[in-house]
Amino acid sequence: MLGDCGNCFGLCCVALPFAASADFAVNKNAGKPCTNLQSDFRCGIHTRLRKSGFRGCTVYDCFGAGQKVSQVTFGGRDWRQAPETAQQMFDVFPVVRQLHELLWYLSEALTLPAARPVHKDLRRALDETERLTLLDAGPLADVDVAAHRQQVNTLLLRTSELARAGSGGKRKDRRGADLMGARLKKADLRGANLRGAYLIAADLTGADLRGADLIGADLRDADLSGADLTGSLFLTQPQVNAAKGNAATKLPPALTRPSHWTGKVAGAK
Repeated sequence: MLGDCGNCFGLCCVALPFAASADFAVNKNAGKPCTNLQSDFRCGIHTRLRKSGFRGCTVYDCFGAGQKVSQVTFGGRDWRQAPETAQQMFDVFPVVRQLHELLWYLSEALTLPAARPVHKDLRRALDETERLTLLDAGPLADVDVAAHRQQVNTLLLRTSELARAGSGGKRKDRRGADLMGARLKKADLRGANLRGAYLIAADLTGADLRGADLIGADLRDADLSGADLTGSLFLTQPQVNAAKGNAATKLPPALTRPSHWTGKVAGAK
């Protein structure tokens, strides 16, 4: 359910704004195409984004919202050929992106055997979320995403409780905690609640994060070298891309080791 740029009209490169910072080399307003966007809607510097100062692009994923809006909501009509649709397309894209992120979480929740008591409710929520993504552009723009997210979050919280109950460890509750730059080397965080925690630049080398709930955790520049994240809950590819790691970092099978994780295992030649 990740983004398929080949079937998208470069929506993240146009609809979204960004500011000159450590993540982006320049300022860009919402609705204005990035200067690196080519006529075929592909990025002209895709293979060298980090070196060109666009690290923020490498840690973003629309969870499949781009192709949904491009090919389904607007039936394959792009904003260049049909400029009258541009603003509505750009307005709808962030809405669908949020809904698709929820679809990703709900789909993962349904793979967890421990969450079986709420599987029926999870499937119902999944179906309703998918239904919302298939609305016409007008009604879609009016969807109260915050209210729907709250309903889904109640189910995801229950899923987390059920899944973490058998994970071992002390099951620390650090939900929303400020752990920026924290020294958590080799910490036992099995089954911990780290939902929405600020782990920016935290030292998590060798940490045991098996079964930890990482939904919404900010892992920018967190060092996951040698950390064990197998079985972690709701960890996404964008979170992994934003962190640092090495060949010894253990990831859930559905996630890919980022190409910028070039560090070697300690002691390796």
